[in-house]
Amino acid sequence: MAGGRFFTCGGSPVLCLIRTIIIFPAAALQTFAVDGKNSSLLHLTKNLLINYSKGVRPVRNWSQAITVFIDLFVHAVLDVVRQIYILSFGFCNFYNMWTDEFLAWNSSQFDGIGEISLPLSAVWVPDIVINEFVEDGKSPDLPYVYVSSSGTIRNYKPMQVVSACNLETYAFPFDIQNCSLTFSSCLHTVNDLNLSIWRSYEEISNDKSIFLNDGEWELLSVPSNYEILHTHGGSFAQVQFNLVIRRRPLLYIVGILLPSILLMIVDLMSFYLPPDSGTRIMFKTSILVGYTVFRVNMADELPATALSVPLIGEYIKP
Repeated sequence: MAGGRFFTCGGSPVLCLIRTIIIFPAAALQTFAVDGKNSSLLHLTKNLLINYSKGVRPVRNWSQAITVFIDLFVHAVLDVVRQIYILSFGFCNFYNMWTDEFLAWNSSQFDGIGEISLPLSAVWVPDIVINEFVEDGKSPDLPYVYVSSSGTIRNYKPMQVVSACNLETYAFPFDIQNCSLTFSSCLHTVNDLNLSIWRSYEEISNDKSIFLNDGEWELLSVPSNYEILHTHGGSFAQVQFNLVIRRRPLLYIVGILLPSILLMIVDLMSFYLPPDSGTRIMFKTSILVGYTVFRVNMADELPATALSVPLIGEYIKP
């Protein structure tokens, strides 16, 4: 048996010996080649992490700031929770990239290996958070990051963002919302950790390639800007992405606007009836009942807030 396969010698000892000489060295060379690659990768991983301390900011000159490049892709807007200013975005792809000076190597010394994956828990990671977070979303946990031979680390983080957003609902259902996602460090000032936007502002603003346009909301643009926030605790770099979205009004036109217009037309028609007729009183009573039922059914459909009421809500309120 060679390589897990049985073979027969055809009754000839010479033929059996020839097959053994040919098959076993070939299998041995293949196994050696695989083990050689694995040993180089294993040796490189151990060589990088043996004296590595993930609790230390990875710069050789302590006065030098680490620049973290940030990029964002929006997949979908899942839902807008009414009355509490909560906007739930579905699975944004948050990319961040930085250079770790302690994780660089010469690829020619390790069989030409130019990029490896390392556990996220084993390397230093910047403490970047979204300031508008209100609760943890259901995001997949990716336990690895990619590290290149130059020390560049790429961290891909798909996440569901549940953030606070000040909704402008006066023009409902023809409203346009501008919700911001602000990325910044919790503890590191701009002297230790600086932020930068990976792609150009125009490219990020006009990128709608992966956004799901079959939902209630339509993505118009994603403008972004960089600024330094000055506080009593120091100056912190932050990158803000503004998600400009527009509501698709067709469902609300059919379910709210058209019935409202119909009730208004019927109400106007009642003035053509004689004032002293009993038919007019019954007709007006029926219209009043219709308004009441319509108002009760539409109470959960209107995005009522504490600061403003939609214009259509002023019309159908009791």
